[in-house]
Amino acid sequence: MHYEDILYSEDDGVATITINRPDRYNAFRGQTCMELLDAFNRAGWNKSIGVIVLTGAGEKAFCTGGDQGAHEGQYDGRGIIGLPVEELQTLIRQVPKPVIARVNGFAIGGGHVLHVICDLSIASETAIFGQVGPKVGSVDPGFGTAYLARVVGEKRAREIWYLCRKYTAQQALDWGLVNAVVPPEQLDEEVRKWCDEILEKSPTALSIAKRSFNADSENIAGIGALGMQALSLYYDTDESREGVAAFKEKRKPEFRKYAQ
Repeated sequence: MHYEDILYSEDDGVATITINRPDRYNAFRGQTCMELLDAFNRAGWNKSIGVIVLTGAGEKAFCTGGDQGAHEGQYDGRGIIGLPVEELQTLIRQVPKPVIARVNGFAIGGGHVLHVICDLSIASETAIFGQVGPKVGSVDPGFGTAYLARVVGEKRAREIWYLCRKYTAQQALDWGLVNAVVPPEQLDEEVRKWCDEILEKSPTALSIAKRSFNADSENIAGIGALGMQALSLYYDTDESREGVAAFKEKRKPEFRKYAQ
C-alpha cells in the first residue's frame, strides 16, 4: 500500500508507525485507519521486527482521534461508523509483539484510546491526555471505556469521560496511564531504550505473555462491537450532529435541545 497519511520505517528490530497529519493534529480519517491497518500487519508478522512504536508527526500531537472535518453523520471510510477503529484497536492487541505508544503531544479522544490499548506508553512532559467524545456528540463504547477502567479504575475512567478534562503527563503517570515521562528532547532516547530492552527478550515468551494479558479483557471486543452499532445509530441523530456542528463553528453545543 502507498501511504499518504502515515510514515513507516524499520530500524534494528523496531518498526515505527507515524500518523503524519500534523496540520490536523494527527486526527485520523478513513484513509488513515486503512493505512494503519496495513502498517500494523506489515510490522506485526515480520519476524525481524520485535517492537512496534506508534506515534504522531510533529511536536503538538500524538493523535486527536477522528477528524471532525471528515465527519458528516458518518465518517468517510468503511466500517460501522465509517472508520474501522474497532479493527485497528483489535489489531494492535493481536499483533504478537509489544506495541509502544510514543506520546509526543495531545493524546485526545480516539487518540487517547489508541495509547491506552498499546502495551506500553512513554510520554513527553508536554503530552496532554483526555477525552472529548461527549463534548462533540461521540463516545468509544468498548476499549476506550471498559478497558480504560481496568487501567485507571472505575472512578477515574468515569471522570475522564463524564467531565472531558485535560490531564498532564505527570497526572497520567500518577494514575498509571503511562509507564514513563521524560523531557521532550529525551523522548526518542527513552523509547529506544525500552525497545532495546524488549529486543533482548524471547519473542515467543513475549507473544505468549501479551496474549495472556489480553485474554482476560477480550470480552470487551464484543462489548465494543455492540456499542459501535449503537454509536452508528446515534450519529444519525440531531443530538450527535449538534456536537459536530458546534465543534466546526467553535461554539458551545446545545445538546439538551435535541436530547430524546
